[in-house]
Amino acid sequence: MKAFEKLTFERVTVRAVAIPLRRPVEAKVGTYPEWPFILIDVHTKEGVIGRSYLEPYLKNAVRYVGPMIQDMADAFKGRTLAPLDMYRDVIGTMHLLGRQGVSVIAAAGLDMAIWDALAKAAGLPLAAMLGGSVGKIRTYNTNGLWLIPQEKLAEEARSLVEEGNFSAIKIRLGRPQLEDDIKAINSVRQAVGNHIQLMSDFNQGQTLQDALLRMHGLDDQGLYWFEEPVVFDNYAQSAQLARELKTPISIGENIYGPRSFFDAVQAKAADVYMPDLMRIGGVTGWMRAAAIAGAAGLPLSSHLYPEVSAHLLRASESADWLEYRDWGNPIIAEPFQVTDGHAVVPDRLGNGIEWDEAAVKKYIY
Repeated sequence: MKAFEKLTFERVTVRAVAIPLRRPVEAKVGTYPEWPFILIDVHTKEGVIGRSYLEPYLKNAVRYVGPMIQDMADAFKGRTLAPLDMYRDVIGTMHLLGRQGVSVIAAAGLDMAIWDALAKAAGLPLAAMLGGSVGKIRTYNTNGLWLIPQEKLAEEARSLVEEGNFSAIKIRLGRPQLEDDIKAINSVRQAVGNHIQLMSDFNQGQTLQDALLRMHGLDDQGLYWFEEPVVFDNYAQSAQLARELKTPISIGENIYGPRSFFDAVQAKAADVYMPDLMRIGGVTGWMRAAAIAGAAGLPLSSHLYPEVSAHLLRASESADWLEYRDWGNPIIAEPFQVTDGHAVVPDRLGNGIEWDEAAVKKYIY
């Protein structure tokens, strides 16, 4: 049996790419015809390279996220790779800067790459490194059904299901009138059938007054969840909706770190949760949040980052759904596949991410 190889942190490289989207994002948070990624490679003295990426929404974010990643990496130079120790040290330095925003984002990117390197050195997929196993995870397609014209919804819904024989897809709601949302739901239902689960996302676009009227008006539509009806960190308002509605409330993608995640769970702010790796604190932050969700018996799904999130769901007690999007596929050498509505976590070392360098060169900025 091969002995575990100790790794020594040497340096980090940071690059940024922007990839055009087949279906531009059109939501309450804005319109995005292309999607930026910050690519992170952690180089070790032993030659093992850990890889990860961030999805910062804004192209210019690399101007401030990149230098912060470099600053954090400088403090690790020459140290043995130990993500729990490094996470503790980084979070400890944030007492004055704050434990939300760019500081957590930068730490998360490094953390994911460090875990990838460790799993590679151990000769294991990341899921196995964390005590789980590779295999299938049920998956919903989030690659479309934005706030697009009503007449385009049916065809796009059919296309989303066909992309991987999905049994679940997500629609964005919060159109000008309640009747517009109901019409959009009906268009999708008629196109794909009632057997397809339909998640809904409001992208924090409702005031509490609007949400109370809109959610009660949609509560009999059989939606799998209402995602982020109101501003994400108003846990009291979100908890009120969760109490009053029969449709589950979902939040989590904007929660920074496991401590805030714990606060949301204590406040009973939602029925189901979906952490985002960039904000929850990378692999380390996710696993701590997953332990909280598991202990509370709360279903845990993912937000973006499907390559890494799939591994983590395979190691999470209350795993529910993987959110699938293919926006990063052009720069990844071997994107994992979705078959019959399930993503197959590959039996490859680490998180399975290797760059298609020709594509990176094409999209770099």
